[in-house]
Amino acid sequence: MSPEFVIEIGRRALETVLLISAPMLLSGMVVGLLVSVFQAATQINEQTMTFVPKIVVVMLTLILFAPWIINILLTFTTGIFEGIATVGG
Repeated sequence: MSPEFVIEIGRRALETVLLISAPMLLSGMVVGLLVSVFQAATQINEQTMTFVPKIVVVMLTLILFAPWIINILLTFTTGIFEGIATVGG
């Protein structure tokens, strides 16, 4: 296994992690921003008000994007196995 192959696997792994985590991170960020604006407008400073909506939205986003995430992970894993088989171990 050449160093270039290992670096390529690491690069693709990092890209895959960023790609599959993006929907949850973005939805959590948007909900956090909306809750913060609501809290600033109403002057309600309840700590649980920031966590509960984020958790709910992130879980819903995870459920919604689960088939896409599984497809991305399967493609990545299959590519790794094919690459290892091509290189010869």
